[in-house]
Amino acid sequence: MSRLTELRFRAATAFQRHVGNPVLRRLPLQTVLETTGRVSGLPRQTPVGGSRVGDSFWLVSEFGDRSQYIRNIKADPKVRVRIKGRWHTGTAHLLPDDDPVARLRRLPRFNSTAVRALGTNLLTVRVDLTG
Repeated sequence: MSRLTELRFRAATAFQRHVGNPVLRRLPLQTVLETTGRVSGLPRQTPVGGSRVGDSFWLVSEFGDRSQYIRNIKADPKVRVRIKGRWHTGTAHLLPDDDPVARLRRLPRFNSTAVRALGTNLLTVRVDLTG
């Protein structure tokens, strides 16, 4: 990984961890993905952008396998997603063969632009909603 890519990753994740995520996850209409911490076993909430299509919720992780919520999904794919203020349970599936850039074109524009601008290792995630 290049120095610039590593620097971009560290800057973006530090901002998200300490500023963006604590504020955004408190907003009632912000979409939030809740995973189970792979070490702690505690619920971990991450604001995400994405879109519900039928009984699935689609999103693209900007840092792929380096994202903490992706690591948590690998350990336990059972998740919850808060969409428009309502929680839904589901099972997350990582889709490395999906074209994340094409997927971003079908997701909300504001978040997709940020993911494309900051992302270093895009990964598509589909959550099959069950409740």
